[in-house]
Amino acid sequence: MLTQPKITLTIAGNDASGGAGIGADLKTFAEFGTYGIAALTVIATMDPNNNWSHGVTPIDAQIVKDQLVTATAGPKIDALKTGMLPNVPVIEVIAETIKEKNLTNLVVDPVMVCKGETEVLNPENAEALRDLLVPLATITTPNLFEAGQLSGLGTLKTLDDMKEAAKLIQQKGAKYVVVKGGKALEGDKAIDLFYNGSDFTILEVDKIESATNHGAGCTFAAAITSGLAQGLEPKEAVLKAKDFVTAAIKSGFEYNQFVGSVFHSGYRLEQNKGI
Repeated sequence: MLTQPKITLTIAGNDASGGAGIGADLKTFAEFGTYGIAALTVIATMDPNNNWSHGVTPIDAQIVKDQLVTATAGPKIDALKTGMLPNVPVIEVIAETIKEKNLTNLVVDPVMVCKGETEVLNPENAEALRDLLVPLATITTPNLFEAGQLSGLGTLKTLDDMKEAAKLIQQKGAKYVVVKGGKALEGDKAIDLFYNGSDFTILEVDKIESATNHGAGCTFAAAITSGLAQGLEPKEAVLKAKDFVTAAIKSGFEYNQFVGSVFHSGYRLEQNKGI
């Protein structure tokens, strides 16, 4: 008899180009050997005839709730993550379900903009994420923009800014915080910051000059989720996820003239060269 796999749930949007959203999450879950399931919150579309401009179509909160009823009717969910959440009612439904079902190992990826866009999807979402989901999170993984919004510090430009934001976000309830600096900071290193409430760990790799990083944030959070499901300690899960997403970026490709996607099998293929 086969051993039951670990169950990982993504509550996120769909990106039909496959780099980000539930496509990225489910592929990453599979790469880690977990059984991935999904509840759809948003359909994101990009128009190639209008410079890849984004459209966001929310899924009704009741339908999100119905999906979560289905998702939680099976085996125990070992870890879960949230991604793009379109509005406050959807965030409320998710928070209620997490508490009602006592779901643990929650990774909150507080998506506030589509890649290539600069406007917050809904400004009130930042407040709802901060007040309703961050306090339930095992780990939250904001990028610089999102960390600035959640912490109230605004634009973050330095490692010291990242540290201050991580402290403020952790005080809002998340057990662990990863602030993703990526390529945004000056210098030749891509830097992320892990904070456990007392100590900082700097995660850095050489910057990858290619632009094939579409879906990197979703993939990183999904990899952390998978690691938690497999029993890794939070810091260990984050470190492995950093290696995983770095390999995915290195293996990325140009999806079209507008965007380059990470390749979610990059880590496995890198480890098994010649196979």
